[in-house]
Amino acid sequence: MTDNANVLDAVVVGAGWAGLGVSYSLARQGLRHAVLERGRIGETWRTQRWDSFRMNTPNVQTVMPGDCYDGSDPFGALTRNQFVALLEDFARRNELPVEPDTVVTELAGGHENGGYRLITSRGTLLARNVVIASGNLNCPVRPVWAAALPPGLRQIDASDYRSAADLPAGAVLVVESGQSGAQIAEELAEAGRTVFLATSRVGRLSRHYRGRDIMLWLVESGFLDVRRDEIIRLAGRIPPRGLLGVEHTISLQGLGAQGVVLLGRFAGVEDDGRLSFADDLEEHVRFADEASANVKRYIDEYISRSGIDAPVSEPDPAETVAAQLPNPAVRSLDAAESGITTVVWCTGFKGDFSWVRLSGLLDPEGQPVHEDGVAALPGIYFAGLDFASTRKSGIILAIAEEAHRLAEHIVRRS
Repeated sequence: MTDNANVLDAVVVGAGWAGLGVSYSLARQGLRHAVLERGRIGETWRTQRWDSFRMNTPNVQTVMPGDCYDGSDPFGALTRNQFVALLEDFARRNELPVEPDTVVTELAGGHENGGYRLITSRGTLLARNVVIASGNLNCPVRPVWAAALPPGLRQIDASDYRSAADLPAGAVLVVESGQSGAQIAEELAEAGRTVFLATSRVGRLSRHYRGRDIMLWLVESGFLDVRRDEIIRLAGRIPPRGLLGVEHTISLQGLGAQGVVLLGRFAGVEDDGRLSFADDLEEHVRFADEASANVKRYIDEYISRSGIDAPVSEPDPAETVAAQLPNPAVRSLDAAESGITTVVWCTGFKGDFSWVRLSGLLDPEGQPVHEDGVAALPGIYFAGLDFASTRKSGIILAIAEEAHRLAEHIVRRS
């Protein structure tokens, strides 16, 4: 496999929405390429989402490059299975060269024409360019002291949660209150489970505002186009995504009104095995309220500046309900005395790039080093990374623009 006829213009690793989007753009440029997928199309969506999971973007925005929504429910939300079906249909209609059940075990240099060698479970491929679209949010991360929890507790990650019925009888401790944590906590409470939620410093978004789904305003106003470096300048770091309910607003105070026991940040395990929590619950509620107000103010300013005739804002029940916080604050819990049998870790994800064997592509923590998806090594690209370029990066809304840009870069390089 050393003559040029056997060297592909590009290889895309991963057949989720990012990898398929890039493949679509590469095909439109006439580039000979392959899409390597460790399992099936949309594998992570199939295996790392709970049963009732729905997309956070409305249907009208949940579209792949070149497509537009023409259904009867533009502001509904696709289920997990419907989104996988959308990806499969997109790949089939566009005849994308997806090779399923092909695990990439190593990406290395060494090709005499300046390309790259990919060793897979089905053989070796050579390519002039490689687009890594395997994602950086598919490997759950737990705090180091998770191993110190009492041995009788069942511990699962958000990616392993499927439904309340699948958990052992008893109370559930959900750790962290981002999108997954809050949505899972709400589902458990609605199923009649006793739920403790260890909150975190996360912003909040209303589901609807001034007559529209909030996501429509965020796109139209340019809120999602704010650059990564500007976000870091303002916040000092890349913050977690704001809490957004699928069909309605979810707030900490709303969860408290539903009977969820709200706690501060999970701080560790005490010497006697009790679970420890910080005294920062009120700060977390206040931060989420302020974040929601700031986003609304941004939208209001856009509406005023653009002369848009939008309805006045109406009170959101999830945001106006009185906060029901434990008094005094709960600083520690005995899991057995509290009836807690399960801990659901919603403490974030990272990507698994252990198969990348090229110096300079990953930082000391094994995560991608890039500028707008372009790596330091010529011909290596990353697609679909969260906050890669803007607030929009990492959600399906971004892939049409991102895929086109990366494909154009590959064409210029070729």
